[in-house]
Amino acid sequence: MRISVIGTGYVGLVTGTCLAESGNDVICMDIDAGKIEQLNAGRVPIYEPGLEELIKRNVAHGRLSFTTEMKRAVTRSEIIFIAVGTPPGEDGSADLKYVLAVARDIGKHLNGYKIVVNKSTVPVGTGDKVRAAVASRTRHAFDVVSNPEFLKEGAAVEDFMSPDRVVIGAESAKAVRIMAELYSSFTRKGDRILVMDIRSAEMTKYASNAMLATKISFINELANICGGLGADIDSVRKGMGYDKRIGFEFLFPGVGYGGSCFPKDVKALVQTAKQVGVDARVLKAVEAVNDRQKSVLYEKIVDHFTRTGAKRPAGKQPLAGRTIAVWGLSFKPRTDDMREAPSIVIIKKLLKAGAEVKAHDPVAMDEAYKIFKNGIFLAPDSYEALKGADALALVTEWNEFRTPDFVRMKKLMRTPVVFDGRNILNREELQKFGFRYYGIGRR
Repeated sequence: MRISVIGTGYVGLVTGTCLAESGNDVICMDIDAGKIEQLNAGRVPIYEPGLEELIKRNVAHGRLSFTTEMKRAVTRSEIIFIAVGTPPGEDGSADLKYVLAVARDIGKHLNGYKIVVNKSTVPVGTGDKVRAAVASRTRHAFDVVSNPEFLKEGAAVEDFMSPDRVVIGAESAKAVRIMAELYSSFTRKGDRILVMDIRSAEMTKYASNAMLATKISFINELANICGGLGADIDSVRKGMGYDKRIGFEFLFPGVGYGGSCFPKDVKALVQTAKQVGVDARVLKAVEAVNDRQKSVLYEKIVDHFTRTGAKRPAGKQPLAGRTIAVWGLSFKPRTDDMREAPSIVIIKKLLKAGAEVKAHDPVAMDEAYKIFKNGIFLAPDSYEALKGADALALVTEWNEFRTPDFVRMKKLMRTPVVFDGRNILNREELQKFGFRYYGIGRR
């Protein structure tokens, strides 16, 4: 099929590339000339495992191309995906200005029947607005479809190629048939293609992300309770997770969720509920717990140095003059994305308290520099960050942080103290080597 994807951000680039990989002719369009120039030169502006290789292969085979020309993208395609950003407004609701602007431009260039697909995460009712925006600029026939994405950063290519389910929200049998055919190579049996109305499809995306965010906030709140009671959240988590009704997915305590989806989508759903007179109290609590959780590790650090530090001049903060090493800056492993990352909250609090921060992340160093500039020392590797450190704060659970050399760590650090914000280090082994260990909800 001939496809265009408007927007070459995370969702758009993965979508376009994976559709090209399955044999379609795909044009990815973006108004950012610099980004398109990068892509045409073979440079990928985002980090996602496996994506760069797929882009290069499909460009070489002529199935994937990049342009800034909307007319070319629209006129040469049968299916047009809208994959532009929906940033939160001041009240947390999704801003649709980019989506609707693209819809109007699509209408302007329509040269025959097309299917316009909302791939962006959008509030319920957006399909109607997109239909009106396209119709305001054309007399050609077209259909609007909602096809929400369910891609995990760090595993997006795999998620697209082998989806749990494909949701198609449409009012037209013709559009359903064409979209089902498009996704047939990803769902051979067709049993994972779910067809529903557009509003239900739009709601499904928000409901899914809100449920996952709820599981994270729930286990984090339980972890904080366990910490106060002397129970161990890791044991509790296992006791819960083996119940098939609950499961282990997203049931790991830590320093809170971040990224471009969960924070934004929970806020947007709260505002959507408000518009129809529903006070989304559970979702508000999920958001509040997550905001609070991002400070828990910092408070453990302050508490430790308040109790164990040497006497300080009156008014001097317990972290003043301390050096804190931070392992992990991205909001999750296998991505360089630092949007809403807990590390940002923790580091800013450490700096405000007078500490020096030395940080390392396997792939997010460039993003970290954009945020902190020279305010922190960005170490070339994890051990370099430990030199002279009074403590280590582990924030992101990259695999390379799971089994470090404890002997080497102790030699490099000024004092052997570890604050494990993801409970991934071997507590017993650390203690054998003389480390003081603090986890999340652990005894």
